[in-house]
Amino acid sequence: MHHLTTFSTRNNLDQALATQVSDLLAQAIKNKGKASIAVSGGSTPKGFFELLSQCDLDWSKVTITLADERWVSMDSDASNTRLVHENLLQNKAANAKFFHLKQGNELTGETLDDLNLAAKNSLLPLDVLILGMGEDGHTASLFPCSDEITQGLARDNSAALLAVQPKTAPHQRISFSFASLSTSQNTFLHLCGENKQTVLTQALNGSDEFEMPIRAFLQDPNVDTKVYWAP
Repeated sequence: MHHLTTFSTRNNLDQALATQVSDLLAQAIKNKGKASIAVSGGSTPKGFFELLSQCDLDWSKVTITLADERWVSMDSDASNTRLVHENLLQNKAANAKFFHLKQGNELTGETLDDLNLAAKNSLLPLDVLILGMGEDGHTASLFPCSDEITQGLARDNSAALLAVQPKTAPHQRISFSFASLSTSQNTFLHLCGENKQTVLTQALNGSDEFEMPIRAFLQDPNVDTKVYWAP
């Protein structure tokens, strides 16, 4: 299921989301002594990252990770890890921990097994999840064109992470599965622009998750996705 909140400007959205997320992380720290958040890449979250990085929070008790990552070097323009380090792990948030999804030169089965174990032991379930959405309805690296989409959307998938090779986008990826992401205590879908509003409407008007994987988060009765949109 989903709840849509619209904002008049992107800055208003970024301010509201940063305040909300900061409060949720602070509450998690108060309740259990630590907090975890997974964010998404792209240009949309940069303003939100900057504002969140300036929030007063015990960042040393927060672990940040990505919903997915391209298997590229950190100095690549395509690296979401680089994006997070340059825009979120700054200011007060420089004290946060970062859980690297991209480790090593090759995404081997052994590497994937090690990352799955580490994620389950130290990260999951997430306190906060910030998703994005592509024009094809993909989210994280759950691509409708990939051979791995059945595994990625399977409710009974015991693996937290999977390797993905999209057919319509460059780079091998590593992505959290729907089964692992859906356990997040708080899920947000961060969207900006008229094109994304059109894609969102299309996603809400259909039911085939394999056609548009974002539908899994928007329509699953056990997942409460808060959609934040601005022009």
